[in-house]
Amino acid sequence: MRIVVSPHNVVNYPPGGGHFWVYMQYVDGLRRIGCDVWWLEEFRRSGDAAEEESRVAILRQRLARFGMDDRIILYAEDGEFVNCTASHAQQVFRDADLLLNFHQRMNARMLEQFRLTALVDIDPGLLQYWITSGLLAVERHDLYFTTGETVGKPDAKFPDCGLQWIQIRPPVSLDLWPRLSAPIDRRFTTVSNWWGHEWVTDDEGVHDNNKRTAFLEFAELPRHTRVPLELALLLDPKDASDVADGEMLQREGWRVRHAHDVAGSPQDYRTYIQGSRGEFSCAKWSCMKFQNAWISDRTLCYLATGRPAVVQDTGPSAIFTGERGLLRFSTLDEAAAALDEAEAHYELHARAARELAELFDARRVAETIVRHAGARPMAAQR
Repeated sequence: MRIVVSPHNVVNYPPGGGHFWVYMQYVDGLRRIGCDVWWLEEFRRSGDAAEEESRVAILRQRLARFGMDDRIILYAEDGEFVNCTASHAQQVFRDADLLLNFHQRMNARMLEQFRLTALVDIDPGLLQYWITSGLLAVERHDLYFTTGETVGKPDAKFPDCGLQWIQIRPPVSLDLWPRLSAPIDRRFTTVSNWWGHEWVTDDEGVHDNNKRTAFLEFAELPRHTRVPLELALLLDPKDASDVADGEMLQREGWRVRHAHDVAGSPQDYRTYIQGSRGEFSCAKWSCMKFQNAWISDRTLCYLATGRPAVVQDTGPSAIFTGERGLLRFSTLDEAAAALDEAEAHYELHARAARELAELFDARRVAETIVRHAGARPMAAQR
């Protein structure tokens, strides 16, 4: 089966080592079950030829590590193909059995070149909010996959947009993320944005949905636990507010590093997680508001490596009970207690972490996607 995967903003954001892995987990899972996978992405023109060539070269180099450097198709906003001829790209599209699309704003002109299209929702709750609020217009697809446990369910706290959602689990490649023994470094870490320029409006007003707000609520956490804590954040050294935030966190006892310094490539990102004792992280306000049982793709990388995770509770989950491997919190005291528990019974939680990750095996997720795509009646396909 030939599947064209369409990530979003990978080639345009070379320092995003973790962002690359979001999509590579899907690509790797599909390839391991025998699919012929191609990488299709919209390329943003900058007007600087050298800079553009560098971005293409970086993506090609990174995909070469996975045997994918000859399976890349990049196109500009005007539809012009960047790294190949139009005839070559169109032949790949004609031969494809499925477009697995993560680019929510892909235009109809591109979608219509495929026989079968599937949108993948990796922002459960938020995507549905954006659509119903008129903030995002998504072109029609044939299938709609979501990584949200509650999307489309009767008890969901957000609309389903009138679409039939197919639940899949966010994948992690267990082969690319093997379990490793505990590192010497004892810090619980995470990699995170700080500002996403994101706000959510409801009947109660406008809510700050940036990770900054979430972390600041727990700023004094290092004072309540003996577990060393580190944040790798996208702080702008030229922004006075970001500098002040970083200095404040350090005064509270956090070690603060720049995300690009420790996770600026896929290899560095993996090395950083493997070198961590575990993860501590907060979630966006919307995750608690929507109670979407959200789990980060980053957290799954920690779990697969055998690193316990202490993360903010995003609602009832059929998978995460909060007992072993992944401990969830809502308050400052709960966060401190969870960190202390993870450290006190580290090997127990490390084993459980890997066992949890195995429930998100990229192969199984890929099989689910292929099964639903293959079951689609031909008459309904383009």
